[in-house]
Amino acid sequence: MMPDRSPVVASAVASVVAPVLATEAAPGPGREIRLDPAPTAMVWLEQGRRHKTITVPTVTLAPGDVLVEIELATICGSDVHTTQGHRSAPTPLVLGHEQVGRVVAVGDGAKAVSGDALEPGQRIVWSLTFGCGACSLCVRGLPQKCVSVKKYGHEQLEAGWELSGGFASHIHLRAGTAIVPVSDSLSATVLAPVSCGTATAAAALDAATVIVPLAGSVVVVFGAGLIGLTATAMATDRGAHVIVVDPDRHRRSLATRFGAAETVDPTLPAGDSDSLSSALSRSTEAPLIAIEASGSPRAVAAAIDSVGVGGVVVLVGSVSPTEAVGLDPERTVRRLLTIRGVHNYAPRHLEEAARYIEARHAHYPFRELVGATVALGDLDEGMEAAAGGRSVRIGVSPLLSRVRP
Repeated sequence: MMPDRSPVVASAVASVVAPVLATEAAPGPGREIRLDPAPTAMVWLEQGRRHKTITVPTVTLAPGDVLVEIELATICGSDVHTTQGHRSAPTPLVLGHEQVGRVVAVGDGAKAVSGDALEPGQRIVWSLTFGCGACSLCVRGLPQKCVSVKKYGHEQLEAGWELSGGFASHIHLRAGTAIVPVSDSLSATVLAPVSCGTATAAAALDAATVIVPLAGSVVVVFGAGLIGLTATAMATDRGAHVIVVDPDRHRRSLATRFGAAETVDPTLPAGDSDSLSSALSRSTEAPLIAIEASGSPRAVAAAIDSVGVGGVVVLVGSVSPTEAVGLDPERTVRRLLTIRGVHNYAPRHLEEAARYIEARHAHYPFRELVGATVALGDLDEGMEAAAGGRSVRIGVSPLLSRVRP
């Protein structure tokens, strides 16, 4: 495991800023940054091939851009699915979109979500997406679906923006990215997932509470991965009775530690005392909220069936192609059912997630969600470990030395 980074002091800030050899005016509006050593990134080419290391000698920051030194990244399930060929992706690209880091240099006018100016040395997390801020979707509060949206760790490598993903020593954040300063004292292992899984959990609960309040509600969470476990903790803290459904015994045990009142094995027959139907029959109230965070079509169908009259089902795990799920329109109408989809999140969810982790990281075992941490150069071994599923997340650290020559 990577050791925690202690609270920042003047010398630590200096160590982040000192490598900047030059900050020069670049052609057009921007600043040219050269670091020593030069930033590196791991480039994925295609399924079955190892990542390749590239070096980026110069980074040009446009107004609003930020150059960040990555402290720790974590491997999301979508990264694994991409490398396994289950998700299409434009190659070559630098994967990775869950990470925490420190500001090295800023373009003119770079600001945090709060509106405060960003400064070198600040520890930050940042959004998965960035958009224009002016199109109809951005104006409606859906910047994650901007008409020109781009996503860190998902875009094809391009000249001038090579540092576009989290599996790198540094990342080049573009103007329009939601950036949130975070505590210097927290472990990187609890902060790195904030920019994907934690913020997505916050967005899922936000979507649910527009329809049904959490306090006093029975909530069924399908899938005890990072999103499901975080949603469980957040919902429990807000007064919900949470039932977690997952086939993995270890994940169910984790869910209990994250506040679940009951856990359910979906592979058990309906009559079994540990089945979902039995758990629901023991509840004095019908569930009014279901969060589907696994992406399994069977779980989606079960989530829709599980909620009572006036309930809401939030689908957040279905981000890869699967078979279709049947929907009985009459039952949906008569139950006054709401079905909502959540994909990524808005800036407010990132800030909410960061503040939640800062406040509640010690109450729940968030640190245990990141298992082994590999060096950046050993990213392929990290991907293999992540695919094995023994840990909710695997860490990737640019600060560690490679195990393999």
